[in-house]
Parts: sequence; structure tokens; C-alpha cells
Amino acid sequence: MSKAPSPEPERPTTFATTSGLERKVCYEPDPKPAGWDAKVGRPGEPPFTRGVQPTMYRGRLWTMRQYAGFSTAEESNRRYRALLAGGTSGLSVAFDLPTQIGYDPDHELSAGEVGRAGVSIATVEDVETLFDGIPLDRVSVSMTINSTAAVLLAFLLVVAKRRGVPEAALSGTLQNDLLKEFAARGTYRFPVAPSMRLVTDVIEHTSRRMPRWNPISISGYHIREAGATAVQEVAFTLADGVAYVEAALARGLDVDAFAPRLSFFFNAHNDLFEEVAKFRAARRIWSRTMRERFGAKDARSLALRFHTQTAGSTLQARQVDVNVVRVTVQALAAVLGGTQSLHTNARDEALALPTEASAMLALRTQQVLAHESGVADVADPLGGAPYVEALTDAVEREALALMDRVERLGGAAKAIEQGFYQREIERSAYDAQRRVERGETVVVGVNRFEVDEPPTDPAFRLDPETERRAVERVRSHRARRDAATVRGTLDALATAARTSENLVPRVVTCAEAGATLGEVMSALEGPFGRYAG
Repeated sequence: MSKAPSPEPERPTTFATTSGLERKVCYEPDPKPAGWDAKVGRPGEPPFTRGVQPTMYRGRLWTMRQYAGFSTAEESNRRYRALLAGGTSGLSVAFDLPTQIGYDPDHELSAGEVGRAGVSIATVEDVETLFDGIPLDRVSVSMTINSTAAVLLAFLLVVAKRRGVPEAALSGTLQNDLLKEFAARGTYRFPVAPSMRLVTDVIEHTSRRMPRWNPISISGYHIREAGATAVQEVAFTLADGVAYVEAALARGLDVDAFAPRLSFFFNAHNDLFEEVAKFRAARRIWSRTMRERFGAKDARSLALRFHTQTAGSTLQARQVDVNVVRVTVQALAAVLGGTQSLHTNARDEALALPTEASAMLALRTQQVLAHESGVADVADPLGGAPYVEALTDAVEREALALMDRVERLGGAAKAIEQGFYQREIERSAYDAQRRVERGETVVVGVNRFEVDEPPTDPAFRLDPETERRAVERVRSHRARRDAATVRGTLDALATAARTSENLVPRVVTCAEAGATLGEVMSALEGPFGRYAG
């Protein structure tokens, strides 16, 4: 029997402080500065500086996601059920490295990595197990997957079909952002051009058949984790977004047919006010870019919707309880900045995959912000503050200048191929680390306020049997299927990859026949080639 997530408490009908003082939906300076309406405006209206919904969290809180994936589909499913029972309103799946790059567990390159950084997925049956007992038509599912995004989407579509859930009823997000993989992360498989082709295939397929699905989460998170500044995070992420819009338009799609379902993924760091300004500036830049550059007419096409994750790179292995404080500040920045969904990192993630208890504490952090702090009762509560407005303007100005440099290099893909993103990020990361080493940037418990403490023993240990069982499972799967049928679907996929045909339906056919993740990726590697760096 499918179990629905615990219902969120209904939002109140009246909003007041603990002293009974009324809270309005939003506040504006009186009188308004010149140009206020065009530059800042109101929540829910272009340029969306103040948020994408008129009442923001008064009507509906942000989606509380917790990013999780553990060794096997069975273990991950158990964690998902626990999180849903604890009040999580959306799932976010972490995959291991072989799954991210597209190798089955028995491939030689998978040795030692199966189930280590997330869940191992090789077949449709693995996805069935992963979401066992989870109603796919009622729970939003986010999959942090890029090179193999089309394959994981196909696996999910097959599982949904078996359960009688139509494509149009599925809601969720694929990360599916290959440009940031080339710039900052590295889980690519194919060269840039065919990678962009697969991204666009997914956008085209979902825009026509899956109205509740976000086909891409254009990600600044990993760019920031690699060492970028807040300005670079905005500029490079939005420049990547421009590249994806151009690719979809070149495919012949109408901008207002797909742009409303584009989503973004940002980082939340420790500098509270800069982070709030960053989110506000990003919305303003995107709104104007979509209207002025791409001629979007639908207001939803102008609205930058984004997920936020607190900054994993700021978590420390020393005095790990202090990480709870860091995450709280970062989550507060995301909420004050108007995020649509949020993942809060757990206190022990600098050591290993988080325990169930620490993951639940991270979720409770969101729930305290939502229900006890009052920050969700007013839209853009910092809007109009001179400091915040000045920071928003400064982030916007510097980000636009950097986006212009990317444009002069020929756009995001060419700038990445020329190493521009990478050099800029590396320089910023080096400068930041030098400031820590010189003591100019204080990191509590690391370069100031240290204490003598024994090393913290990570609670998570990967079962050495995990890889062996995964290998046995995928080999048993291959033995049970009709090998000739699978081979025929893979050959047809490789042939189609040499044409301009949208490949998503072909991948679904391969999945239905029983092809594995690694086999689908190998079939595509023939016509596409492998990225050599």
C-alpha cells in the first residue's frame, strides 16, 4: 500500500507577531525611491526581485527536500520513507559515481565506488525498489543526475507506466545540467555537443508530455562548491541558462512552451545578506533576459524558480555540532531570499553520509524556520532595506559584467571549452583559501576557537558486500531478459543517435526491453564518442 507523506500543517489565516502586532503581506518604502517599481516591484510581478509568488510562503511553504541516497535501492527507500514520515515534502536522490557517469556495477571502472557516494542504479527494477511504496503521482522527486539523466528519466517513466501513473502526473526535477559538469564537477561521459543534444531532447520531451516536470535544474551549486564567489555563481549559472534556452529555440521550441518549467539550483553560504542579495539579483537578471533577449511573453517564463542547498563546502570535520549553526544561517538566507525548495545539510556530512538522526535534525531546522521564526509570514522581508538593495544592485552589476565576458567568448559552451569558467573559479578558490590560511577569514573551530578533541568517528560505513550484491543483481537481470530484443533496441538507439531524432522515446524502449544503464550509455558512446578533457 502506497503511503502518502505526512501532511504539512495548514498555513494560518491571520499573521501577527507574538505580541499580536499585525504582519502585512509585504512592505514598501514610503515614499518609493525613483525607479522602484521597474527595478524592485512587488512579489509575484516582473522583474520578480521580491519573489515569484505574490504572497510567497503565506499560501504555501517552500518544498522541504532532503538529499539522500545510500548504497542500495532498499536502504535508500527506507530512508525516504522515514523522511516522508518526518515531514519532508519532496525527495532528492543522490546517486553513486558509476550511476552518474553511466557504468553498471560490474564494469571495471566501477570497482570500489558502487554505492559509496549515493545509491547504485542499473536497471528499471532498481528504480522500482527505490520508490517502493512511494506514490509517484503525489510526491515530487528530484534526481541529481546529469550525464545519464535521459536514462534515469526513462527508467522512472517505465516504473510509472507499470503502476498506472501517466507521464503527465509526474512531478519533479532532473538536474540534467551538463555545462556545469564540464566547468566544475566532472561527471561527464560524452563531448559537449552531444551532451547538449541530450539535454535538449529531455527539455523537448517533457515540455510536450510532462507539464509538471522540470527538465533541468541549471546549477550554480557545484560552481560555488568548487570555489566560485557569489557573483560568479550568478553569472555562470545564468549564462548556462542562456545557452540552454538558445539550444531549445534552435530545436524549434517556442520559448513560452518550455521556459516556465526551467528551474535553477543555488548554493546558500554563510554571508547572510550577500546571499539574500544574490537570490534577488538572479531573479531580476533572468526576468529581463527572458523578456528582452528571448521575447518571452508568459510571466511564468520570466520567473526564476530555484532550489537551494546549504553549503557543503563550509561544513567542518572539527566541532561538527557547529555545523548545525552554519546550516541554520544558510537556510535562513535561502528563505529570506525566496527559495522554492530547500535542502539542509546534516551536521556530520563532512565525515560521511549522514546518519538518520542528523538528517532528521537538518529537516527540523527547516521546520523551525517555517513554523516558529516568523520569517515565512512576510514576502521579501528585507526588501527596501538600503543595505540589501545596494548589495542586490552590486551583485547584479558585477554578474552582468561577467556574463558579458562569457558572451564575448561565444557563450557558455565555448567559454567552458576555452577554460574561462575553470580559471576564474580556480582563482577565486585559491584566494579564499589563502585568506583562511592567513586568518583574514575566520572559520570557527578551524583557524580560531579550536579545542582539543578526539577525531569524530563517522557513523556511516559502506557494507563491503554492497558491491558484490549489486554485481550479482545486474548479472541476474541480464540472464532473465530476452537478449536479442535488448540488442535490437540498443542498435536502434545508436542508429537514431546519428540523426536529429529525439532520443528519449528510444531510451524508454530500451529500458522497457530490459537494457541496463551502462548498456544504454555504451550504445550512445559509439556515435557520440567520449569526452577526453
